[in-house]
Amino acid sequence: MKHDIPIPSISVLRCFEAAAKHQSFTAAAEELGLTQSGVSRQVKELEDQIGAALFRREGRGIRLTHAGQSLADGLFSDLARLRRTVSQAVAAGETQELLSIAALPTFATRWLVPRLGDFKAKRTNLDVMVYSRSEPFDLVEQSIDVAIHFGTNDWPGAKLTPLCPEDLVVVASPTLIETCHVASTEDIFNMPLLHMTSRAHLWQVFQKTVPSVNTSVQKGSYFDQFSLVIAAAVSGMGAAILPTYLIETELGSGALVQLADVADGSGQNYYVALPTGELNPPANEFLSWIRKQVSRRV
Repeated sequence: MKHDIPIPSISVLRCFEAAAKHQSFTAAAEELGLTQSGVSRQVKELEDQIGAALFRREGRGIRLTHAGQSLADGLFSDLARLRRTVSQAVAAGETQELLSIAALPTFATRWLVPRLGDFKAKRTNLDVMVYSRSEPFDLVEQSIDVAIHFGTNDWPGAKLTPLCPEDLVVVASPTLIETCHVASTEDIFNMPLLHMTSRAHLWQVFQKTVPSVNTSVQKGSYFDQFSLVIAAAVSGMGAAILPTYLIETELGSGALVQLADVADGSGQNYYVALPTGELNPPANEFLSWIRKQVSRRV
């Protein structure tokens, strides 16, 4: 008869998770508030239960074995889901409804979260949980009710509803514009250029609309988050191509000045992603609400 394999205790799994993440028993102990020997002892207990070494001792450090890496790859996501499930239960408390939302990090920080108070204002029995996500994922597996997606109409296992285009613009700080004597579209290319690493083609796209300019647009500073590009642009480090949705405050205050529109032509847009099948009722309310927020802006 096949017997169920006993599940290790949460404390043992957390010790292994921390040690695997840091590749260090000492750093894991600091994170968990335990002693180094305590973490080592818990990991040894897990190794005994599994019947395989999970770490190799290398000098004064440790490194995951093949078995350890295999366990870590699955365990990280398993514990993350467990934490999310518990957090959702705690957040729900005695309220009747809970809405979990996933959104692109900068979009969530700079556009969505500042507006969520309006969504909740008439929903006193609703709590929201917001997660930052940059790529499509399994909404059902991750227990997410609704997600904001930017890209093409392609998210396996989800129903996508178009939300709005990106509306890209060239912007720079007033000080940089004055220093570089920007008086025409051609003059924009006299400024240092800021690039988003995942959208490095945007300056080339814009340059094609200004045939008189043939200088290289690949030079400049590169950043892997829109929030970093925005900060660099505001500080006067260079001109940037940014979505207007992410810089409403800066455009309104004059910290950034719009110099030109940019037509990307990629066919990418913002979408609301919902799981297929029966929806959490607040998810439908959220879809209706966010589409109104966009239409008001347009």
